[in-house]
Amino acid sequence: MNENVKIKLIDKVYINGEFVKPDGTERMNIINPSTEEIIGQVVLGNEVDARNAIRAAKEAFKSYSKTSITERGKMLERIHDAILSRATDLNHACMEEYGATSKAGDFRTGISADSFILAKEAMEAFKFTKHIGKAKVVHEPLGVIAAITPWNANNSQIAIKVATALAAGCTIVVKASEFSSLQTQILAECFHEAGLPAGVVNIVYGLGTTVGAELSSNPDIAMISFTGSVNTAKVIYHKAVDTMKRVVLELGGKSANIILNDADFTKAIPRAVTSCFGNHGQMCIAGSRLLVPEHRLDEVKELIKQAVANTKVGYPWEKGTFIGPLINDNQYKRVQRYIKAGIEEGADLIIGGEGHPKGLEKGYFVKPTVFANVTKDMTIAKEEIFGPVLSILTYKSEEEAVEMANDTEYGLGAYISSSNLEKAGQIASQLVAGTIYINDVTLEMSAPYGGFKQSGIGREGGIYGLEEYLEPKTILVSTP
Repeated sequence: MNENVKIKLIDKVYINGEFVKPDGTERMNIINPSTEEIIGQVVLGNEVDARNAIRAAKEAFKSYSKTSITERGKMLERIHDAILSRATDLNHACMEEYGATSKAGDFRTGISADSFILAKEAMEAFKFTKHIGKAKVVHEPLGVIAAITPWNANNSQIAIKVATALAAGCTIVVKASEFSSLQTQILAECFHEAGLPAGVVNIVYGLGTTVGAELSSNPDIAMISFTGSVNTAKVIYHKAVDTMKRVVLELGGKSANIILNDADFTKAIPRAVTSCFGNHGQMCIAGSRLLVPEHRLDEVKELIKQAVANTKVGYPWEKGTFIGPLINDNQYKRVQRYIKAGIEEGADLIIGGEGHPKGLEKGYFVKPTVFANVTKDMTIAKEEIFGPVLSILTYKSEEEAVEMANDTEYGLGAYISSSNLEKAGQIASQLVAGTIYINDVTLEMSAPYGGFKQSGIGREGGIYGLEEYLEPKTILVSTP
């Protein structure tokens, strides 16, 4: 270990408006994925800490649920400002413990801060009281929310869930990934700096088997908002059903990217590489299945090679880096297994492959890898890899392309490239996916985000996301 590396210690959880020593005592090292050095330690909470956080949130809900839209709006604005004031610290933490580039860190921090303003706008636009015929319908906050968030989008996922909960009038307990503790600690400090009432936001570090299990089964939790893997979601769902909790699940994906024959391939293919390799391939919306016309496969191969060759893999702090390291050794080994499976199952490796990129033998770096002549029954075409690995499949007709795109257990996202927007719209209407990008990846955080099939339940974002945290109550009045 480099003696010059300063070890950061996170030994407090945030409960009831205070940073307190957890009941849990287990320590976990925080590893820099670029260097494999220990850069910190976090003390993990346990079931007792989770129950203390839930108790604080339940007590706070009594008064917070009665706050006005104006009061909640001011709180959301203060959190927005607090996050922006710590932008440099957040970006650095994201680079240190996740391996994000500086540009990506800036983007993530912007999303995190903006989430609170967008939640404020959604809250102000939403009609909490409506009249339907003779009935008055009042939308009331659900109660205590449990947010369980992933390591690949830590800041934004915590921000979106907390912002929506606060806008709805709910209180919240956050269990972020233990691999994102440095970032989570800074966000906890931002919430504290914003002067929220005690117990409104609580944060407990801990494992899914301890803190996560308690949040999933505790009867005082009204809803679980989870972003992560399908397998973990199924465990949460099973635990939640005994107390009939509401669940909002944003899960994995195996998104298809359909390049229609009329597209400009010189633009569409580089975009396809970006849509798959963004965030180092560690994103559930990654366009990891590239569907191209069969008769243009050779052209696609050459364009892919050029695009990947122009995509820099390197240290996050180096200028021009687009792909940094994967989060940890387990993830590195997982991606290596998929690359090996692609080779063994007969896919055509056109660039990349097993092992580290040259000059990056230290750290969890992966060669950006592309396979051609992939068939739908191959492992790399069916399973979510969560790394910079792209599979090229070919189709003979647009009808076949749609069928291939929908031939998956997932349904989070899809991509279409075409010079004919009307045709692209017709294709989009046939795809079973929650978000469809035509010709480029754009962001609209006020629009609903979520998936079909095993990519999730419910939606996040804007008014659609706000409604998930509310319960409608019907009031019918008759003359005495």
